[in-house]
Amino acid sequence: MLEQVYDILYLNPRYILFIHLVLNDMIHVMLTVILFLMSYKSHKISFYICCIIILITLFATENTPLNVACMAIECYIAVCLPLRHSRICTIRKTLMLIGLIWVTSMSVVLPDLFVTLATQPLDFFHSQFVCNRHAVFQNPVLVKKSSIIQSVFLVIVWFTIFYTYFRILFTARAASKDSKKARNTIILHGFQVLLCMATYVGPQLLDVVQQHFLVNYFDSVFSFYIIVHILPRSISPIIYGVRDENFRKYLKRNMLCKCRLIKNNC
Repeated sequence: MLEQVYDILYLNPRYILFIHLVLNDMIHVMLTVILFLMSYKSHKISFYICCIIILITLFATENTPLNVACMAIECYIAVCLPLRHSRICTIRKTLMLIGLIWVTSMSVVLPDLFVTLATQPLDFFHSQFVCNRHAVFQNPVLVKKSSIIQSVFLVIVWFTIFYTYFRILFTARAASKDSKKARNTIILHGFQVLLCMATYVGPQLLDVVQQHFLVNYFDSVFSFYIIVHILPRSISPIIYGVRDENFRKYLKRNMLCKCRLIKNNC
């Protein structure tokens, strides 16, 4: 059984991408919760610690939509090009793709650090402040640069996901009588992707919150944090994990085995 689980989870490109998505989202949620609590309590920390937390958080934030897009492409190849799937989606290429996701995210975020190091005075790096992205990367140029890059990423990821999902839908409807199931799956994936895409318009949404909800600002920011950061990452394990037949089967077996062991020990 353990060998079968290994073959399913560690030798299948789809599950490798899924495991990477879950681990990435765990890191993101953990760090964003820490940042939110420090911001809520107005707790100040040094530049260096804040910078490390912000960079890792931004890497994880950028990774999620890219990972979802890669999973959509893998699913498209499996459904629409089944004879070429084993040749295109290999373990080696999947790991290279994950590396490319991280390199892409770093190439988007690290220039902000380099600009800050080159433009800020030395006193800035020894100061303490409430940790958030705007406190670390204060150059106005970086805000414009971030907006442009996020817009480009939004268009590319949206186009990729919508193209692949609609091709999957049409192929599934043509090949199977159970078109309702395929349609429901696409709708559920689309809802999750829509929430993930909020990452790319997050700064603009936060500006709107700051302008129109000054009275209940902290409550509004908390709601924004739940909708943009927590909710999409809570839905991902359900869509890509629990709803998958193979994954659900081995998950049930593993849970039953653990329950039996607990009962026996008791």
